[in-house]
Amino acid sequence: MLVMMSLPMKAGGAATMTHDYKRNGTIGLFAAMNIATGEVLTDFHKGHAGVDVPRFFKQIDTAVPRGLDVHVVLDNLSAHSTPEIMKWLAHKDRRRWHLHFTPTSSSWLNLIERWFTELTDRRLRRGVFTSVADLTNAITTRAEHWNDDPKPFIWKATAQDIITKVQRGRTALHQIKFQTDH
Repeated sequence: MLVMMSLPMKAGGAATMTHDYKRNGTIGLFAAMNIATGEVLTDFHKGHAGVDVPRFFKQIDTAVPRGLDVHVVLDNLSAHSTPEIMKWLAHKDRRRWHLHFTPTSSSWLNLIERWFTELTDRRLRRGVFTSVADLTNAITTRAEHWNDDPKPFIWKATAQDIITKVQRGRTALHQIKFQTDH
């Protein structure tokens, strides 16, 4: 996690940030969102290895009431398709689990990414964390405050709006490609 240092504000001057930073360690954050309520589950790991994912999946499995299906939207991280995960999902008690993988460069389709943006903008961007424990505590506190009054994210754009923007982007990209002859 990249955390830049905030410099003290001066009267009449805008806030500034250093061009460098000191990393005091990193932590892997796993998070899942109940899209109906907006409630978020979080878990921390030293990394994103295949052995870390089952522990978080078990946490989700415990949190979701029996009788409800569990739909998990994932990026294409290889840790989600390890033998440990496949074995865990193959168990008859996991029939309610459904994994959906986003296409490359489409993480915006996963609503937890919107929560990560909120976390970054409202808690981490200007934070100063002298240790991994400080960082973990800040994230945990933010998640707890979020869950005190969770809000689900609601898509505002229609499918047609999104398709139109994609087509406009492709047209602009094609024009740039044509103009630079690449």
